[in-house]
Amino acid sequence: MKNYSKQREEIINVIKELYNHPTAEEVYIIVKGKDPSVSRSTIYRNLGLLAEHGIINKITMPDSPDRYDYIREEHNHVICIKCNNAFDFNYNFEYENIKTQVESQTGVEINNKCIVLQGICNACREAQTKKGRKIKCQKN
Repeated sequence: MKNYSKQREEIINVIKELYNHPTAEEVYIIVKGKDPSVSRSTIYRNLGLLAEHGIINKITMPDSPDRYDYIREEHNHVICIKCNNAFDFNYNFEYENIKTQVESQTGVEINNKCIVLQGICNACREAQTKKGRKIKCQKN
């Protein structure tokens, strides 16, 4: 990206400092606290530009707002189906094999090497157990 922007730099710093993969709204609230003149549209526009240029990673969430990540190394995510938090994990998937299999079965051309898994995080499991209800696995 050619143009320097103090607000853009602040957005990057917020995402670097947070390990919870913040949403655009969470980034906006934090940046707004530091710079009251910043608008929501500035945050959203800059997040889009930063993701488009590969400076940050956009994690597309199926049923909730997208999240953003600064870790530059190749890694994967697991999403909690209860709280929608995203967690990083490293595992050496055989991407080319997976890509070939998925493309041959679905006809969808794969262009992203990130694998996203879903589950229930420790905090949500503990909260459910405290409420006296155990979470049961759903069979597909």
